[in-house]
Amino acid sequence: MPRVPRRPVPPLDRSGLERLALRYVERFATTRGRLTDYLLRKIRERGWKDDVAADPAVIAERFAELGYIDDQAYGEAKASAMARRGLGARRVTGALHQAGIRGEDAEAIAPRIEERAIDAAITFARRRRIGPFAEQVADRPLREKQIGAMLRAGHAPALARRIATMNPGDDLTDLD
Repeated sequence: MPRVPRRPVPPLDRSGLERLALRYVERFATTRGRLTDYLLRKIRERGWKDDVAADPAVIAERFAELGYIDDQAYGEAKASAMARRGLGARRVTGALHQAGIRGEDAEAIAPRIEERAIDAAITFARRRRIGPFAEQVADRPLREKQIGAMLRAGHAPALARRIATMNPGDDLTDLD
């Protein structure tokens, strides 16, 4: 059976761009930066037909003012979820930066990320059976691999080394 050619998608105008933006924030938790990037991509893909130049940043800013987007709440939720997975502060702040959370919002979230750093490291060590959660004392090469894994997960070098050098069953209360 011959393939029916697809009808070309018409270029966007201001109202079409706003409909796309509204549909996006309706479906996904997002940030102003991500919404702007999404809208720019759609303009590149479909083209623009209005006389006035497209400005997705204005739409994202208006949606934030209306409460459809809250960068700080998104960042807090994302940081909390990453900490529950055992990821460290460096990895969390990198993910938030990539999501477009900067400035005041990032500064407001930073103290809470630091507060969860030890708990996240312990969670990571428990999941990977590192240090006090290991079944037996790790030899030096294995311990270095474990420290490397913790560093890649975003944990501070000193904290990673302290946890990895602990013996199985050691008390974790001295980490605070």
